Amino acid sequence: MNCYKLRDLLQIKNGKDHKELGEGNIPVFGSGGIMRYADKAIYDEESILLPRKGTLSNIQYVNKPFWTVDTIYYTVINQQLANTFFLYNYLKTLDLSSLDSGTGVPSMTFNSYYDLKIYLPSLETQQKIADVLLSLDTKIELNNRINTELEAMAKTLYDYWFVQFDFPDANGKPYKTSGGKMVYNEALKREIPEGWSADIVGNVLGKTPASNKVLNQEILLTGSIPVIDQSKDYICGFTDDKSALIKPTQPHIVFGDHTRIVKLVNFEYARGADGTQVLISNNKRMPGYLLYQTVAGIDLSNYGYARHFKFLKDSMIVIPNDAIAARYHGAVTPWFEKIKEGVFENQQLMLFRDWLLPMLMNGQVTVTQ
Repeated sequence: MNCYKLRDLLQIKNGKDHKELGEGNIPVFGSGGIMRYADKAIYDEESILLPRKGTLSNIQYVNKPFWTVDTIYYTVINQQLANTFFLYNYLKTLDLSSLDSGTGVPSMTFNSYYDLKIYLPSLETQQKIADVLLSLDTKIELNNRINTELEAMAKTLYDYWFVQFDFPDANGKPYKTSGGKMVYNEALKREIPEGWSADIVGNVLGKTPASNKVLNQEILLTGSIPVIDQSKDYICGFTDDKSALIKPTQPHIVFGDHTRIVKLVNFEYARGADGTQVLISNNKRMPGYLLYQTVAGIDLSNYGYARHFKFLKDSMIVIPNDAIAARYHGAVTPWFEKIKEGVFENQQLMLFRDWLLPMLMNGQVTVTQ
């Protein structure tokens, strides 16, 4: 191992304001991740993004043109000494909290970073380790893309059948486009297919799960039961607390009362935070996967903080006939089963990567090929 100061391995550059940039396909990064997409790049080489303010552990890697704002630094890597992806993973293993120079919001200066001691193996060894870690991240990203595409397919079919009303008619043709009978519905103030109806969300919801226990964040570290909360992460942690276990007999929808985030859960789980509402259908004309799409499509952005669930329950929705509801549920079930497989495979890959990473970095595990 060779010892360096971080200043030997990279140059730190300031981000800039993005407000004058036009719209485009260049990601604009802040300390929390991608903020928007713009038409201009601040740098177009492989780089490590280091937080200047905010969450100091949120170090990011980028290998395509990008822009950074002033809450995050970008870097120019000395590739004669360091493999960028290896160094990124190395820095993620460090606890930077003791270097915080901020009095309120966590902050880091150039010198706080530059003075870090970094221990690196040879460039060849760095490349081998980076290849292993990159292969894990590539598989995780592939699963994410597949899941995104499957979600999009289910959403497209939902829009086609339940928004445009072009579900297959008795002859297999698009219902509304082919002249299917439409009837004006007073509650919805629009036409819907004959035999369909309208109701509020609250009237199609069943009882909440038998286990209503909510787990605290600090115990969601290990275990076999995935924990779902209202954060953006699909699974926020794990627990072995069997008293919190929920066993769905049909898909459940977890709705964040504070965040408006909607998640579909078709596996055993536990609830992970206050404000997470569990929605279950009590109506065969609104089966679980259909209820999920319906709830996810309701716009609650104009309603006040922490009152979203009340307005959600009062929202008026279309209720299809039995046959079309069941047909949609059957069509998308294999897609959501595949999504579930991808979610759990990614969880295992991430756990393995996080277990392997420190041992690769300190030389406890070596890569031989």
